[in-house]
Amino acid sequence: MDSKILEIHKSLAKTELPEIKSGMKVKVWYKIKENEKWRTTFFEGIVISVKHGQKTLNSTFTVRKIAVDNIGVEMTWPLHSPIIDKIQVLQKPKVRRAKVYYLRERSRKQVRAKLKTTPKKKEVEAVEEQ
Repeated sequence: MDSKILEIHKSLAKTELPEIKSGMKVKVWYKIKENEKWRTTFFEGIVISVKHGQKTLNSTFTVRKIAVDNIGVEMTWPLHSPIIDKIQVLQKPKVRRAKVYYLRERSRKQVRAKLKTTPKKKEVEAVEEQ
């Protein structure tokens, strides 16, 4: 019985997903069904939590963006959901917490200041050469 369950889990799990951590700025492409047609749209924001790891089928992640008039919008998806088309990682800032729920109380400008991005390799090499 257990081997059958494991086979089903392996067949449903996605293998081409990037490693997602809290604090990352991501763009999630997902499918929406309108009447009989499916269309693909994206949701761009900051990952505020990743729950249950990345290897299990019941793992989820929450993305938050700040819309017009500083209204926060959050969406939570199962990581291995067939609705998710792809996930692009846009920024990888240095964050010291596993859950960055404290960003909920902050404005867009405060969030940008709080999540400072780490320098890229090319920038580090250019500084070291000088």
